[in-house]
Amino acid sequence: MKIVFFGTPQFAVPTLEKLLNHSEFEVLAVVTQPDKRRERGNKLTPSPVKAITTAHNLPVWQPERVKKDTETLTQLKQLDADVFVVVAYGQILSSKILNMPKLACINVHGSILPKYRGAAPIQWCLYNGERETGITTMLMDVGMDTGAMLQIATIPIGLLDNAQDLADRLAAIGGDLLVETLLKLERKEIQPIPQDNLAATYAPLIQKPDYALDWSKSAIQLHNQIRGFYPNCTATFRDNLLKITASAPLGSVGDRDLPAELQELLDKLPDLSNLSDKPGVVVSIVKGIGAIVQTGEGLLLLREVQLAGKRPQSGWDFVNGTRLTVGEVFAAGS
Repeated sequence: MKIVFFGTPQFAVPTLEKLLNHSEFEVLAVVTQPDKRRERGNKLTPSPVKAITTAHNLPVWQPERVKKDTETLTQLKQLDADVFVVVAYGQILSSKILNMPKLACINVHGSILPKYRGAAPIQWCLYNGERETGITTMLMDVGMDTGAMLQIATIPIGLLDNAQDLADRLAAIGGDLLVETLLKLERKEIQPIPQDNLAATYAPLIQKPDYALDWSKSAIQLHNQIRGFYPNCTATFRDNLLKITASAPLGSVGDRDLPAELQELLDKLPDLSNLSDKPGVVVSIVKGIGAIVQTGEGLLLLREVQLAGKRPQSGWDFVNGTRLTVGEVFAAGS
């Protein structure tokens, strides 16, 4: 089966590698986003997909706008591919491109469709506190993740999983599911299933205001925001911006799902239900772990934070380094 692969971030790499290492498939070329300038050194940096492609000496095309790039469109047509595979490419494909391959244009999407159509399905499913997610392979059409579904693989979500953890797990199963999908599609063993548009939800691009933590929210809401939009959620501490990159909701809301070693330590603490203050106030400090902060409902343990210009550090190192005391206040982020 002759394939053209469209993809850009690390999430797409395991799927590309599965195709490159499978005897039934021949990857003819790869289309990825143009190199971007990164903060450190401001040097042009290739996408993770391009880095893999270069190592395999494959043709790689990086049009600014693929559906408007005449040269790329001509090259794609000339390849006469059986399938186009799209994994987090980052550009919308025109109907002209979608109709080029002989068999189909297939997308590997990071949610259980029709829920979380759009650019950030992994982040928003965590933000909304989902306990299960998955990968869907689907036939692409001109809509935003609206095509008929081919196969679905599901995985559970742990209470402390963040967006990076979940993306890594989903990327790993995405490659396997795509291989299975392609083989079954070639053998005509799959019947595409139309999506229920009435059940659809949307996962838009994350904007800067989404990162700001509001301590009047509940502990579980803040925790889901922190892990969903990892590692960028912010609070204000001593008039400086502080990223909170790992947390844990305490009390009946979520601690039944905490790792055993953390739960065992918390079980030895005094009754947390006696702690209460205004949202944002540090009500306790757990030796070896970090600060406990009052929220609008419940308590939040700060497991990892990042001061501006510094590397991430454990909640306990933050307590020691800043000499944090009970009664200090975390304000809203910005």
